[in-house]
Amino acid sequence: MSDSELRLFAQAVSRVLGWIYFVSWSFSFYPQPILNWQRKTTSGFAIDYPTLNILGFTSYTISTASFLYNPTIRQQYAYRNPLEPIPTVRFNDFLFALHGAIMCLVAYSQFFPRLWGFKESDRQKASRVAVGIVIGCLAGVGIVIAIVLIKGKDFGEDPSGWAWIEVMYAISYVKLIATVVKYVPQCYMNFRRKSTVGFHMAGIWADFIGGVLSIGQLLIDASLESDWSGITGNPAKFLLANITIVFDLVFLVQHLVLY
Repeated sequence: MSDSELRLFAQAVSRVLGWIYFVSWSFSFYPQPILNWQRKTTSGFAIDYPTLNILGFTSYTISTASFLYNPTIRQQYAYRNPLEPIPTVRFNDFLFALHGAIMCLVAYSQFFPRLWGFKESDRQKASRVAVGIVIGCLAGVGIVIAIVLIKGKDFGEDPSGWAWIEVMYAISYVKLIATVVKYVPQCYMNFRRKSTVGFHMAGIWADFIGGVLSIGQLLIDASLESDWSGITGNPAKFLLANITIVFDLVFLVQHLVLY
């Protein structure tokens, strides 16, 4: 197989992995709302989980859309990454993020019993910590925007200084923060109840598979360019997948071994 044929094959594998992990991750949003509907309750499902998910996936939607379609962001990315000027964000990343944001809203709405005819669960309001994280993340992005406007050259259009791509990276890290924190309340709830009843594990399995395939696609994309700056230039996707895998393993241990 020639180098050109090998490259075409690797590109095809990357596309296939991308769509498979898109399907896997997209499927992961459905088991929990369906379980809640079947049980007519959100008992066993931590409300902070969808609360922080909404923040995370809204941020992820904005960042992926910007890296795909915003000419200013794409130009600034190319300036910062001359060896690999094209962002490694794919259309399936954006589609997954948008779909995820919508499904997170659906899951969150189930904590309003009158909308769904559910029984009241033990806790119907997001914790102060979760609300504080949401406010803090929004404030952080606002501060970065202010810095870009005040200190950036040509109001952030010049990538040699503070630029709008900094805002996109800040928004990307909001997704990372939300992903890290969102799992903790559910892990603690499972630990406190000594049970995973009410928390659907099919979604966790799909989430785990999606994380592995996402990393695989990103590594292939970076290796095709012989430049690993594609990973450092797209930190949200790489770290997101790794964090997802770690916490999914924690949930699987809780379900299969501990409880």
